[in-house]
Amino acid sequence: MSRVEQDPLGTLRVPDSAYYGIQTTRAIANFPVSGIRAHPDMIRAYVLVKKAAAQANQELRLLKPGLARAIVRACNEVLAGGLADQFPVDVYQAGAGTSLNMNVNEVLANRALEILGRSRGDYAHLNPNDHVNMGQSSNDTFPTAAHLAVVFGADRLLVALAGLARTLRRKSRQFARVLKSGRTHLNDALPVTLGNEFRAYDAALDRAAARIRQRSSDLLELPIGGTAVGSGANAHPRFRSLVLRRLGSLCGLRFQPARDSFEALQSRAQLAAFSSALKELALELIRIANDLRLLQSGPFAGLAEIRLPAVQPGSSIMPGKVNPVMAECLDMIGFQVVGNDMTVSLAGQAGQLELNVMAPVMAHNILQSLALLNNYLPKFTRGCAAGIRADAARCRSLLALNPSLATLLAPRIGYLKAARLAQEATAKGVAISALAIAKGLLSPAEASRMFSSGNLVPAAPGPRMMKRKRKDGK
Repeated sequence: MSRVEQDPLGTLRVPDSAYYGIQTTRAIANFPVSGIRAHPDMIRAYVLVKKAAAQANQELRLLKPGLARAIVRACNEVLAGGLADQFPVDVYQAGAGTSLNMNVNEVLANRALEILGRSRGDYAHLNPNDHVNMGQSSNDTFPTAAHLAVVFGADRLLVALAGLARTLRRKSRQFARVLKSGRTHLNDALPVTLGNEFRAYDAALDRAAARIRQRSSDLLELPIGGTAVGSGANAHPRFRSLVLRRLGSLCGLRFQPARDSFEALQSRAQLAAFSSALKELALELIRIANDLRLLQSGPFAGLAEIRLPAVQPGSSIMPGKVNPVMAECLDMIGFQVVGNDMTVSLAGQAGQLELNVMAPVMAHNILQSLALLNNYLPKFTRGCAAGIRADAARCRSLLALNPSLATLLAPRIGYLKAARLAQEATAKGVAISALAIAKGLLSPAEASRMFSSGNLVPAAPGPRMMKRKRKDGK
């Protein structure tokens, strides 16, 4: 069973069961690309924009109260999880997001018609363009919805990221007295504690979170009200401020109008900057995951200074092998986020004149990155980071033979003599302290003091101290 609908290109049959209409039907036929539909956050955000617009237009007496109430009720049903299968438009679609905008307009219009006791497709009474899309364009509503959707995902990411950072912070305290060899250029260097390393991971995530938080706050500036080119054509002069107020109330956020409505349609720099913050986080996560893989390598032919939780057998052919699979998965997610950012960057520079039409692919890639991180970081925190254990004995045994400990003797005997001592210790496979005593360079008591824990790793200010200082504004 089907109904006939009409648009500027002619008529088309639409399934009777569909709440979407003719323009969505065309999009389904035109863009059978990936099979990936808009992220639920994007649908939620778009419907919130339509709800706020209907309320604003009713307040402006441009939309009859009965029609506005029906549209708002339809919005509420979708926001509650209804009609989720009625948004079939592929994420790769018409530029500027016209296909998704019309998909949302049609679904809300047809559900509102039902609420009013009318048949789906009775657009003479309530029209997707004239009523649901009143005072709007795809060109301002799509980036507005994209900003909202990204903010929703960013809020969840900051919670997940804070959980991982807290876990690493706890590990840094747990490992504070585990002395080990530092490594630079992948070779032995001056000593650190395992706690120092984990404290630095926490600090790196804290810095990445700050960038995400800042760039997310930039997205609270919305382009709604600019309509097609930034001039606000067909929108009431008060429409923008009313929509922003309504949206703020619906979302519990403080939105701001675009500083320049023409720039807000030409440029997608705010989305590109947020994507870059996700890339920067991904690079840190990749680095940390690779450190964990390296520190646990072994158990006999590698470093084996830490042990990661065993979550599954590591080989289909080698019995008893266990691999750092959680860190490996985090790496792959990080690589995907970096790749997504490249797509966003290319799309961000691809706008021409009054509009960047590449917003759909930008929104899709950013929301995919957020989904990957939001889905996995809590699992990685619980299933890997929280269960990391130190092999303190292994750390001590490797540190004892570290030739870089000769650095501590350099102020006493000079750089060249210290270098020759390190080379001899390496050749003989003995500890620097023992060789220094044997050569009469140090007494046993002097060696004990020089190679004590406090002298090996002097105290340094940690990230918590720096945070308090910033908070105090000093």
